[in-house]
Amino acid sequence: MNTKKIKAIAVDIDGTITDSDRRICISAIEAIRAAEKIGIPTIIVTGNIFFYATATATLIGTTGGIVAENGGVISEIDSEGIEKIKVLGNFQKTAKAFEYLNSEVKNKYKDYELKKVDDSESRLSEIAIYRTIDEEILKNILKESPEEFSVEIYDTQFAIHITDINVNKGSSLETVAKKSGFHVNEIMAIGDSENDIEFLKVCGLKVAVANADKILKETADYVCKNEYGDGVKEAIEKFILKGN
Repeated sequence: MNTKKIKAIAVDIDGTITDSDRRICISAIEAIRAAEKIGIPTIIVTGNIFFYATATATLIGTTGGIVAENGGVISEIDSEGIEKIKVLGNFQKTAKAFEYLNSEVKNKYKDYELKKVDDSESRLSEIAIYRTIDEEILKNILKESPEEFSVEIYDTQFAIHITDINVNKGSSLETVAKKSGFHVNEIMAIGDSENDIEFLKVCGLKVAVANADKILKETADYVCKNEYGDGVKEAIEKFILKGN
């Protein structure tokens, strides 16, 4: 795409602007702030809970809105600059799937245990569990179930997420972008894991940091030479700041 048409950045948190120890990279913060300063807002797109995403956005100083819980919760900035929060994912649906999975694992996979992550009480649209079991086992359990649960299962390398099949990072990013007055074709998206594909593929410029999953790199228009936040900095400098 013509990089002059980029009007916003959409960026993941874990493994993208944070390092392997989940520390936010100063290089990413500085680059995002530099882009904000010239009128290019950043939208935070993450599997994290909404409150963590909000805290991250506040710390960095982003103004483009938030897509949290893998698309299950969003915040939009309306024409008057007021933030509005919407829960798009069906929590009851994911909770029901978790209870079924938990029961099946206890009965058939006694070496494993499903345990919700520590921030579970703050999740509004999905269930997230610790990575104590292969996601494929969980997917197969649901496939073999006589009941249709209509959920997706993602392993983000930090947790396994059970989400509403009707929402994802991409569809929710489209909603936030439209409310902000620009099209996803005008967004540069930056991510690192397989579950970032949903939002990268709808954006005009797709970027993978150097530590990204192979499948995400294959989706990307540009693969950074640098990992984590240094990769974010590289992309912002190359495609946004260089010409301004």
